[in-house]
Amino acid sequence: MRNRSVKTARRTFIEKSILLTTGISALSITKLSAKTVQQTSENIYIIGPRAGYTDQVGTLLSTMTMMRTWVIDTVRNLTTEQLDYQIDDQSNSIGAMLLHLAATERYYQLNTFEGMEWDSWSDDIKKEWDVAMDLGDDARKHIVGHKIDYYLQKLEEVRNVTKKEFAKRDDAWLQKSEPFFGNQPTNNYCKWFHVCEHESNHNGQMKFITKRLPS
Repeated sequence: MRNRSVKTARRTFIEKSILLTTGISALSITKLSAKTVQQTSENIYIIGPRAGYTDQVGTLLSTMTMMRTWVIDTVRNLTTEQLDYQIDDQSNSIGAMLLHLAATERYYQLNTFEGMEWDSWSDDIKKEWDVAMDLGDDARKHIVGHKIDYYLQKLEEVRNVTKKEFAKRDDAWLQKSEPFFGNQPTNNYCKWFHVCEHESNHNGQMKFITKRLPS
């Protein structure tokens, strides 16, 4: 009797496992729909498709939106003096890093949306963005005296372009590749993931500085 009970329980467990596994497999191969729960400003922790975008493009954008929200949360209450603060003569201010994030996104727009080779853009564009892109001494000298709204507006203006352009593209575009990082094959997905993780890197630096601001 005991052996029969064990066999019955084992068979039931296996049958349930098969059903569960089949269900998971079916879910994993089912095309995700933009009708699933959407990420909003109130719920940044829903990573997935977004209305108005193809599935993978929307998922990428939702990740970027979450990261941008964290960056803004780090800096939104800082004064101009705090945004200009430099730990030493080799460091970058929080304000400069915020503008650097906008510059980075702008240059990746030119590269991926307009098909321009890196650094081939016009002198007018370079004049607007190169100091922030390069950081260093020029940024320490010139990116000063702005309130937080100035930086947030720049970030929003650039991100709005990204959203508009993402909406024009599909998942196949994300896979389009060319030699890029170290002349290695690099697809658009990798480039835009880099824009996101780049913000994560600088968000950590900005948090470090906020903990060391003068009282």
